[in-house]
Amino acid sequence: MWDQDLEDASRRKFVWVVAAVVAAAVAAGGWYWYSGRLHPAAESPPVRPAAPQPAANTAPPIEHPIPGEGSPTALPALNDSDPVVHDSLVGVFGRDPVEQFLVPQNIVRHIVVTVDNLPRHKVAVELRPMKPTNGQAMTASQGEVTVLSEANFARYAPLTRVVQGTNVKALAVVYERLYPLFQQAYEDLGYPGKYFNDRLVAVIDHLLQTPEVPAPIPVVQPKVFWEYADASLENRSAGQKLLIRMGPQNARIIKAKLRELRAEIVNKK
Repeated sequence: MWDQDLEDASRRKFVWVVAAVVAAAVAAGGWYWYSGRLHPAAESPPVRPAAPQPAANTAPPIEHPIPGEGSPTALPALNDSDPVVHDSLVGVFGRDPVEQFLVPQNIVRHIVVTVDNLPRHKVAVELRPMKPTNGQAMTASQGEVTVLSEANFARYAPLTRVVQGTNVKALAVVYERLYPLFQQAYEDLGYPGKYFNDRLVAVIDHLLQTPEVPAPIPVVQPKVFWEYADASLENRSAGQKLLIRMGPQNARIIKAKLRELRAEIVNKK
C-alpha cells in the first residue's frame, strides 16, 4: 500500500542510504534526508520491539569494521549530537540541500531506525530523517491501465541531483568520524553486541538488488491507496518499493552512489 506516509518516505533513503551516515539508504546515496514530522526529542525513540540480546560472549564477529571507529572522546553525547551532525552534513552537501531536505532533530537516531527498517515492509514515518516529498503520487492513464506518470518521477529529481553530486569519499570520512554515535543509537535500538556498519552494508546490498522496472509502471487502487499492479513488486520491502517509485533513471543514479558508498565503508583488508 502507498499511504502518504510511504510516499513521503521515497526521498530519504538512500542518500544515506542512500541512503548520510548511512539510507541512506539507502539506498541512497543517502542518509540524511528522509521525511516525516518528528516528535520532540526523547531519550529513546519509539521503535519496534527490541531484538533479543545475544548470550554473553556470543556476539557475532564484525564483518566490516570502521577504521579507528572515529574519535569517541571528541564527540558529544548522542542526545546532544544534532548540531555536530548537522554541521558535518553541511560540510559535505552544502547548507541549502541540508536545510531543504534534513529534519534537524534526532538525526542519528532517525537515520539508524530508517536504515534498519528499509528491508522491512514498513518504515516508521515519525522517525524518518528527511522531509516529505512535495505533492502526492502522480498517475496517468494509458487506455484502461493506470501507471505512474513521468511527472511523478520528476518529483524526485531535486533529491537525485543532490545525491548524484555527493562526494562519497567526504561522506565516508564524516561517517567514520561520527561512527560511535551511530553504533550507540543502533545498540539503543535493541541490538546490543551487533555492529551498525554491518547492518548498513547489508541494507545497501538489499537495495542494490532492487529490480530495474521500466516505465510505464502499472498501479491499481483497490481501496484508498495506490498499489503496484504487479504483486511481486507490491510484496517487496519498503526500501525497494521506494526506489522503484522514484523511476528507473533516478533509481539508477541512487544505486550508483550506493555502490560508491559501500566501497568506502566495507572492510578493505
